[in-house]
Amino acid sequence: MPRNDKDVAVVLAGLGQVGKAFARLIAEKSGPVRSRYGLNLRLVGIVRKRGTLYSQEGLDGASLVSEAERPAGRPEAWLKDLPLSDLLGKCKPGVLVDCTPSSIRTREPGLGIIREALCMGWHVATAGQGPRGLEYAGLKEAARRAGVDIRCSAATAAALPTLDVGVISLAGAEVLKIEGILNGTSNYILTRMEEGMSYGQALGEAQAKGIAEPDPSLDVGGWDTACKLVIIANAVLGTAVGLKDVGVEGIDETSDQAVRAAAGQGRAVKLLGGCLKDEAGTGWELRVGPAVLDPDHPLFGVRGTSKGITFTTDTMGAVTVSGGKSDPRGAAAAILKDIINICIL
Repeated sequence: MPRNDKDVAVVLAGLGQVGKAFARLIAEKSGPVRSRYGLNLRLVGIVRKRGTLYSQEGLDGASLVSEAERPAGRPEAWLKDLPLSDLLGKCKPGVLVDCTPSSIRTREPGLGIIREALCMGWHVATAGQGPRGLEYAGLKEAARRAGVDIRCSAATAAALPTLDVGVISLAGAEVLKIEGILNGTSNYILTRMEEGMSYGQALGEAQAKGIAEPDPSLDVGGWDTACKLVIIANAVLGTAVGLKDVGVEGIDETSDQAVRAAAGQGRAVKLLGGCLKDEAGTGWELRVGPAVLDPDHPLFGVRGTSKGITFTTDTMGAVTVSGGKSDPRGAAAAILKDIINICIL
């Protein structure tokens, strides 16, 4: 019998590195996704600062990104002004993908975009840490009222399936502790310091390779890890914490001598994010900071740009997952996974 594929409209907000990677990936994976899951994902709109592009028939995201990236390209020729609400109202609600570079202080522009999409009956898959981590309870309630879903796998360590493991794979178990290496940039720098580089040399190399941003303060200062930790705690542990509840220390003041001394003892310094029970055993303490790990620690061998997370539970023991691409394509893949799961579950 012929199969009736489910038609899903997708609108992309933000065309930075992750947004571009997603536009390419949805074009690349359209056939396999249709064949395996019965989903016809149509990229119908792209929203960015310079305007909005819309097509009911669907856009070839890969071609549009290539055109926009040409040195002589004129993206304004294919972008036109169209308010987000008007765009979302042009077709049956599907999934809005938020790849905007939102501030962890103001949560904008992602927070406003997500709220508008939810209110109009659109599911949301977001890569933004600020809106999802710092407005978790409000956005979750807004999605519930609208009868839609909001997911954020890409905001919690790109391709590393932190939330999938914590929420789905450990269902029924009590999570007693969470420890994670959640920032690939800091882990790369510490790995290179362990191998003999100074902090400055390792940071410079990471920037030259595109691993670290020109302004790496959120990564090396521990704030990127803190944002991810907040999202994971709220989703897995059912807390309602924010950045203000996290004790944060970065690696920017970690001495070369301390890293090499630990390596000489067969140990390793890692930027670790952790959720631990408080002294009363009724709440949680969230901390981010350099930690010296022994060789028997499950995250000891996580090196370079890799990331990893360990959930310690009452019935399933300690469960660790590590690896996953730590780049825009890995984040885009996590977004695609969220869209698929929204549509088929």
